[in-house]
Amino acid sequence: MDYISDVLQFRGSHYDFGFYQGEKLRYSPTLENRQRLFKKREHRHFQTDKSLTMDHLSALSPKLIDEIQGLSDALKMPLDDAYKYFGGYYLEQVRSGCSIYTNEDFFIRNYDSHPRSYEGRFIFYQPNDGGYAHMGPAMQITGRIDGMNEHGLTIGYNFTHTKKSGDGFLCNMIARIVLESCKNVEEAIALLEDISHRHSFSYVVQDKKGKSYVIEASPRTVIHRQSSVCTNHFHVLEEENRYRQEETKERESNILTYQATSPNAYDAFKIMNQYEKGIASHKYSASAGTIHTSMYMPKELNTVFSLGTDRLPVVFNFKEWLEGKDLAITKIKGSLESTIPFANTEKNKIVN
Repeated sequence: MDYISDVLQFRGSHYDFGFYQGEKLRYSPTLENRQRLFKKREHRHFQTDKSLTMDHLSALSPKLIDEIQGLSDALKMPLDDAYKYFGGYYLEQVRSGCSIYTNEDFFIRNYDSHPRSYEGRFIFYQPNDGGYAHMGPAMQITGRIDGMNEHGLTIGYNFTHTKKSGDGFLCNMIARIVLESCKNVEEAIALLEDISHRHSFSYVVQDKKGKSYVIEASPRTVIHRQSSVCTNHFHVLEEENRYRQEETKERESNILTYQATSPNAYDAFKIMNQYEKGIASHKYSASAGTIHTSMYMPKELNTVFSLGTDRLPVVFNFKEWLEGKDLAITKIKGSLESTIPFANTEKNKIVN
């Protein structure tokens, strides 16, 4: 099935960015589809406290409060509901896969999940009221699945477990806060060690110096270690792992084997994106199919991105965009071995 991700570009204040996104969402099935998807879990998982969320955002990334206000105003949505849907401090995470492979020149990430939860929005945002410009695919409107900022700091995350969840931010909102707040891996590690985590995830960060670190984070403990490969299990916080780890360890082993051949950036991208290599997956109905492969090049400020496996990617020159040159591309086209629609697809509205 063919899929589309919209490319959105915005320069301006967080409030105006929120309002701009809200106006777009009014004419898109994305929000309605997400509300239908969330409604089934609302009685168990939407324990949202607007005041608590605002307090945490005020301390970590206060301009995101303005963005949520802009969304609320454009959508004519009560602010309590806006924090429920866009505040990033709630909701159980769906099980997912994901693999990350880095070297000193690139950061490649396979995002493996369920198509119905994928919004199909790739964001370029340059704020004029504080915070760093960044790019990356969106999740839950305000969050980011992975991304790179104007300083070359890059982040992605891999699911480990949802058992014993705690009060804290979701992975996608954490990634957004890191991208807007941190310029290097040292600052990112410090923030990731300080922020409250709702679930257990590995966060991988890299900057222009080329070193990458894995931050193993649970609601109880956070540690960091230097590594260039990450899948879906912890190496240090082993008590937080799922009981079955055969598949995640096999993917890790495959990446390490390919890594030993020292591929260049584009060969490494193909290793991660080609299904026959054994890293990308088609298990979409199990929330573990490869939806996108992204490659960030922090030193050059370039990004390579594809939707689905075995695809020719698009290339974004983030450096030129930061200098004021808008992108000509407005949509990314892709194909998945699936018939399950994205959240931005009209057909999804009939799925219960």
